[in-house]
Amino acid sequence: MKVLIYGAGAVGLGVASSLLKSREEVCLLARPDTVCELRQGGLNRAGIFGQFHAEPSSFTAYQSLEEIRNTTFDFILVCVKSFDSASSAEDLSRHPGVFGQNTKIVLCQNGWGNAEKFTAHFPKERIYSSRVITGFTRQKPNEVEITVHADAIHIGSLFGCDLACVEPLAKAIATGGIPAETIPDIEKDLWAKMLYNCALNPLGAILDVPYGSLAENTYSRDLMNHIIEEVFAVMAAAGFRTHWPCAASFLKIFYDKLVPDTAKHKSSTLQDIAAGKKTEIDSLTGEVLALAEKHHIDVAYNRAVYAIIKFVEAWRTG
Repeated sequence: MKVLIYGAGAVGLGVASSLLKSREEVCLLARPDTVCELRQGGLNRAGIFGQFHAEPSSFTAYQSLEEIRNTTFDFILVCVKSFDSASSAEDLSRHPGVFGQNTKIVLCQNGWGNAEKFTAHFPKERIYSSRVITGFTRQKPNEVEITVHADAIHIGSLFGCDLACVEPLAKAIATGGIPAETIPDIEKDLWAKMLYNCALNPLGAILDVPYGSLAENTYSRDLMNHIIEEVFAVMAAAGFRTHWPCAASFLKIFYDKLVPDTAKHKSSTLQDIAAGKKTEIDSLTGEVLALAEKHHIDVAYNRAVYAIIKFVEAWRTG
């Protein structure tokens, strides 16, 4: 099985490590410094699923699709930040040589609305989505640490497409050490993660604390309750579904399982701000605000944290 990892950040390296451990043929597309480190030192994984090292000779790494010659892939895993979805879809569409007749694109991204960026360039039958609720951090360009894990990676189609074709991918990731499986209704999972991320990511970044600290404090807990209630109202008004019938039922599992399982993790939003990078807030809380405006729903709590993150983001990035 040939797999292209489009975007070798923390998530991309983490998934690539599992595929390499499963002895799949992997190609990573990354920034120049990452490509250099991967070619010299290989790929290293540490953390809760154990250590693993892939020698440089066991995979290929390139800076652009132009460098890839005479190779088509069974799967292209898009692991870039959500704000790069549109440009990534366009880039891939300009390089049909990497696509075979049955190549599938799997989006391993945060937020909502990524699939729409890709269906503007590709048929829906090519596009699959994944829900990743595992914590990856990257201290060096070629090193990834898996810090927390709340549930298996779920892979599915928002468009009702056959899941049999992505079963080998899920099996290979799982064999390599990170639990993964296919699921028939990925929409429910993506909105469950939206509820989780919209509550934890902005507040964790604003207050500079891990997820567990937010749940322990009365004031931050109250803020998260209101944020989740607003997101649930917007989701329902827009006709989307998740696994729980109401905000109260989600909040129970949120505090009883999801937060405890990821209590030590610091949000990707906080990591981006600390590094002076653009955040993914627009594909998270920003999508909630857009749907709220469309359906005339008041989301004051989400609007407040969004405004603070946008201020901090602008301040830190100049």
